[in-house]
Amino acid sequence: MTSSTILPAAPARVPAGRRNMTLLIQLRWIAVGGQLATIGIVSGPMGISLPHAPLLAAIMVLIAINFASIALLRRGRAVTNAELTAVLLFDVAALCWQLHHSGGLANPFASLFLLQVVIGAILLTPRSSWAIVAAALAALAALRIDPTPLLLPPPYAADPMGLYLKGSFVCFLLIAVLFVAFVTRINRNLRDSDAALAASRQRAAEEDHIVRMGLLASGAAHELGTPLSTLSVLIGDWKAAPRLAKDREMQEDLADMDAAVQRCKAIVSGILMSAGEARGEAPQLTTMRAFLIDIVTGSRALRRPGTVEFNDRFGVDVAIVSDPALRQVIDNVMDNASEVSPDWVGVSATRDGDMAVIEIADRGPGFSDEMLANFGQPYRSTKGRPGGGLGLFLLVNVLRKLGGGATVANRDAGGALVRITLPISAVARPGGETT
Repeated sequence: MTSSTILPAAPARVPAGRRNMTLLIQLRWIAVGGQLATIGIVSGPMGISLPHAPLLAAIMVLIAINFASIALLRRGRAVTNAELTAVLLFDVAALCWQLHHSGGLANPFASLFLLQVVIGAILLTPRSSWAIVAAALAALAALRIDPTPLLLPPPYAADPMGLYLKGSFVCFLLIAVLFVAFVTRINRNLRDSDAALAASRQRAAEEDHIVRMGLLASGAAHELGTPLSTLSVLIGDWKAAPRLAKDREMQEDLADMDAAVQRCKAIVSGILMSAGEARGEAPQLTTMRAFLIDIVTGSRALRRPGTVEFNDRFGVDVAIVSDPALRQVIDNVMDNASEVSPDWVGVSATRDGDMAVIEIADRGPGFSDEMLANFGQPYRSTKGRPGGGLGLFLLVNVLRKLGGGATVANRDAGGALVRITLPISAVARPGGETT
C-alpha cells in the first residue's frame, strides 16, 4: 500500500544553548575517559611516575562540572552564553592544573588548549571567545612558573625528545578525532536548525493562507445568509400555497429544495462558528459516537441508499464538545470520496489508546504519485479545477491544531484511503467516558 503521511506538528526546536551544553558534556566525558586511560598507561606499562592525587582531583572536578551541567539542563530553561563560557573556563583551568603537575610546557598535551580555543570560537559570542583565548594564554604563561617535572625512567631519559614526539603524535591524533566529532555534530545541529526553521516558515505561510481563506469564507457566509433566509421563507410559502399543496410531485421537489437550503444554511453557520462569529449558538455537547453517526447520517441523506457504509469499532463512548471545523473537514473528505466513488464509501471508527482513528475509503482511481508526495499542500488536486485541493489542506491544518494528524494511501483492492488520528483529549468534555 503506497502512502504519504502528514505529521501532527514539527518537533519543538531545541535552543542552541542547550544543544551546545549537551555537546560540551559529551566532549568532557570523552576527555575524562582519555585522561584516565593516559594516566593508567603512563603509570603502568610505561613506568613513568605521576602525582596521581592532583591529576585525579582535576578529573573529579571535570566530573562534577558535568553533573552540574546536567542538572542545569534538567531545569528546562535556556542555557546562556555566560554559563557556556564559565564551563569552558573551568576546562581551561583543569587542563592547566593537570599540565602543571605533569611537566608543564614540556608535556606534549599542552596543545590541547587549541581545542578549547576553537570550541569557544564556534560556540560563544566574540567577546567570550576572546576571553577563552586570554585564559589559554594565561594558562600557558602560568605553566612556565615552577612546573612539576616528570621523572623519566632510563628507557626514556636517554631520549626525551623521542618521547615528546610520540606524545605529540598522540595529542595530534586526539585533537583531530575530537575536532571531527565536534564539527560533525555542529553541522548536524545546523542542519536540524535549518530544517526546523524551514518547517516553521512553511507552517507560518500555511497559517497565513488559512487566515486569508477564513476571512474570505466568513465574508461569503455573511453575504449568503440573507439570500438563503429569503429562499427558505419563499419555499415555505410555496409549500403552503393552496394551488401547490395538492401537487404531490411539486411538494417532493419543494422538500428537496428546502433540505438543500437548510444544508447550505448549516454550512454557513458552521463557517461562522469556526470563525468565532456565531451568534446565539453554543458548542454542541455530544459523544464521539453520536458525532460520527451524525456525520454519516448527513452524508447518507445526500446519496443513494446503501452507498455509505459505517463500521463502528470505537468501543467505549466518550463525551465530547462537537467541533464544527472538524466536522466540516470530515464532510469534505467524504464528499471527495463520494465524487470519485459514488457506489461505495466506507467509514470506520476505531480507538488506539488515547487516539480516535477515523478511516474513509473509496473505490475510485486512488491518489496519484504527485498527490501522495504533496499531500496536505494547497491547490494540489486530481480534479483539475481552479482552487481545488483545499479540502485535504484544511483537513491537515485543522487536525494539526487539535494535535492530530492524517495519512493518505492507495488501497490494495483499489481506491483511496484517508486515515485521521485525533487525540480524544482535544475534544473530550469533562465528565469521563460513557457506555
